[in-house]
Amino acid sequence: MSKIDRVMRSNLKLRHLQLLVALDQFRHLGRAAEFLALTQPAVSKTLAEIERLFELDLFVRSTRGTEPTAYGLAVVRFARSVLSDYERTRDEIAAVASGAAGRTSVGAMVVATPVLLARAVALLKARSAQTTVAIEEGDLTRLLPRLRVGELDLFVGRLEPGYAAPDLEMEALYEEPMCIVAPAGHGLAGKTRPRWADLVGEPWVMPPPWASSRIKLNQQFYKNGLNPPADIIESASFLVTLNFMQQRRALGFWARSVALHFERQGLVKVLKIAVGIELPPVGLITMRGRLRTPASEQLMACLREAALTNSATSAPTAARSAPAPARRSGRSPR
Repeated sequence: MSKIDRVMRSNLKLRHLQLLVALDQFRHLGRAAEFLALTQPAVSKTLAEIERLFELDLFVRSTRGTEPTAYGLAVVRFARSVLSDYERTRDEIAAVASGAAGRTSVGAMVVATPVLLARAVALLKARSAQTTVAIEEGDLTRLLPRLRVGELDLFVGRLEPGYAAPDLEMEALYEEPMCIVAPAGHGLAGKTRPRWADLVGEPWVMPPPWASSRIKLNQQFYKNGLNPPADIIESASFLVTLNFMQQRRALGFWARSVALHFERQGLVKVLKIAVGIELPPVGLITMRGRLRTPASEQLMACLREAALTNSATSAPTAARSAPAPARRSGRSPR
């Protein structure tokens, strides 16, 4: 057994892992000490102890703070993963002891949060009111790293082919077309046949520039001989998008089921303009081979059920496959 293997299996303790994660988070000995309720000399001593175990420099100290070395980044990733599994197991044991149904953490894109995930959580709560669902909204670039280290149990959103990887399981649920929306009462909301040229001079709230929906939206403007709008705010947050659309009377580019949901509430209006854009299906991403908690399995089942009853504009995908094959432990595929 190599020395590093022995250190990671036998010598590292939870307090070591917690200290490494705190140092990576705060990048400052004093602030990490304050967070851990320790003295700064105690933090310095413990870090030196960990580095002696590995016989490697894990952090570089300077007047500006502490920065992880390449070795340090690798050990911090390991620490985060172990601590996440520890917390998940602790919560599951506590839930069983208290008679509650447990906890699950999900990362969600805007395309899934207001309708699909909301319906799935409602189904879950109807069956198990004590199950806690922690939801973090964002895009793949921010949420996938958190899924990989165990801080999230699953992800729901667009199954972008560029993010497919051997360690991920992707399961398509349904196709979700896009549409252009305006705040209720906007000048274009009542227009019978708005043109792409009508949209260029308007303020917009758009997805981030790396999102496939943003790239393809820009292509639609180019296809119609136009430059994309210049007055834009970029966000992957639905709350930010809705807020600035209302505040600035801006246009937005939304999933159709989400748009219809908020149109029924009188907040937005779907513009009558054809959007010839094909995007990846909406679905689930989990880590291949990672043990799922009962709460996570329940939420995934509710997401599949909610997908079947999603808006008529979002047909379930039967013929089109996800970027990677779906596998479910102990179950035959549907």
